[in-house]
Amino acid sequence: MIKYLLNYRSGLFWIVVHIILGILSLLSPFPIIGWFYLSLFSSLWVALRPKVPLSIYLAMISYHVSFELLSRMSGTSPYIPYELGKYLFFAFTVFGIVKYRVSNLPGLWLILCLIPGLLIDLSGEVNRQDIVFNFLGPLNTGLAVLLFSAAPISKTMLKRILTVSILPLISVLCHSFFKAPDLDKVEFGLGANMATSGGFGSNQVSTGLGLASFLIFIFWINRWRFSGYRWLDTLMMIIFILQGLLTFSRGGMVTGFVGIVMVIVFLKRASPEQSKAFHIPRIGKYLLPAIGLMIGAFYVVNIITNGMLFLRYQGETTGTMAGNKEKDLNTITSGRLDIFEGDMDLWLEHPVFGVGVGASKYLRDKMHNVVAHVEFSRLLAEHGLLGLIYFCLLIYLGIRLPRSNADPSVVAIVCAFFAVGVFTSFHAAMRTFVSPLTIGLSMIYVRSLVPRKKTKQLSDLGVNQTLVKL
Repeated sequence: MIKYLLNYRSGLFWIVVHIILGILSLLSPFPIIGWFYLSLFSSLWVALRPKVPLSIYLAMISYHVSFELLSRMSGTSPYIPYELGKYLFFAFTVFGIVKYRVSNLPGLWLILCLIPGLLIDLSGEVNRQDIVFNFLGPLNTGLAVLLFSAAPISKTMLKRILTVSILPLISVLCHSFFKAPDLDKVEFGLGANMATSGGFGSNQVSTGLGLASFLIFIFWINRWRFSGYRWLDTLMMIIFILQGLLTFSRGGMVTGFVGIVMVIVFLKRASPEQSKAFHIPRIGKYLLPAIGLMIGAFYVVNIITNGMLFLRYQGETTGTMAGNKEKDLNTITSGRLDIFEGDMDLWLEHPVFGVGVGASKYLRDKMHNVVAHVEFSRLLAEHGLLGLIYFCLLIYLGIRLPRSNADPSVVAIVCAFFAVGVFTSFHAAMRTFVSPLTIGLSMIYVRSLVPRKKTKQLSDLGVNQTLVKL
């Protein structure tokens, strides 16, 4: 199946297939279960062959872990496990590391920093689900750094990997859109809205829709064709943004916006010589339409919700509007500041080894028994000094990305991916497939075809044209 997905001639065909999947998922979980396993086993038949390029293997990972959200929304458990993304990502990356004989010190150090935390539990209450919930996310991120940086790929293959990552999110969009009631029957308040997210967790749905908006924007700004028609790509991006805003869950949409801004910033930094050598689109031509689309979408949804959307993004709550509660950073972040402070208190009490994987929610004074939402503070609380080293090493890998490629459009994409992955971990920890996948994709080295007569000019600009092995 992955071969057909990657070599499709009509993007519109696979878009329609995934729209149908999204609609069928409203009626029964079994169409999703059937399609997923048909795709998985037929793809494995191809991807596990000895001489299959790593790029195809990475595309298989990107497509199938992106089904995590749709399977949760469709209620496919236990046939497709609730933590599908974590299990599948772990199995695929470990097998891929062995198959392709990958060796990468930064990725290995990330993994080693996490191991001691498994041996500690100062709460005495941690169970298997706590470990899966908290440990596999950062572990998969380390494995992704190892595997995704192992071999260069072409720019065409990068486009195809992004394409197959979007397709399952189209099904998510259809599921949430068609399951939501008529908007005139929805009572919009100042909290996240599960009705418009298809009756499922609005934070996860918003994260998926925000990611899809960002991915389609990459196609749009680079003048690539996702569906085959530019007007349809634009329409799809608008619909993803509108539905994401209607969930009233801010984290995912703000993350998508961060990714879009990163792409624009790095493309705008391209010199005239680089723009000419790599056929970079004139960013000024697309900047105003892009800003107009986002502001227009926000304005439309704000009207539909009788001004509630604007208040929601201002951080207002029912309590602050009534004057019963003061608006501060904790109310604006929906309690995440209290979780962060509680984790920091645990780290100060146990600075070296932390309290152990999954134990922080049981030991936190603030937000007791609440799962982690900020991965940085969770790493400190549960892994101690090694958690800090893990995060610093991850940021170091991100700092290297702007000089990892000669092509500014590639640099813009990988830097935006890294930002999306890290920013997601600050509002949803690493509980979903998004952070491991996007951080992994940011580590990919894309071969850039530099015209010979431009080589000296680019070298004079300080652009590193050699393969950077992260």
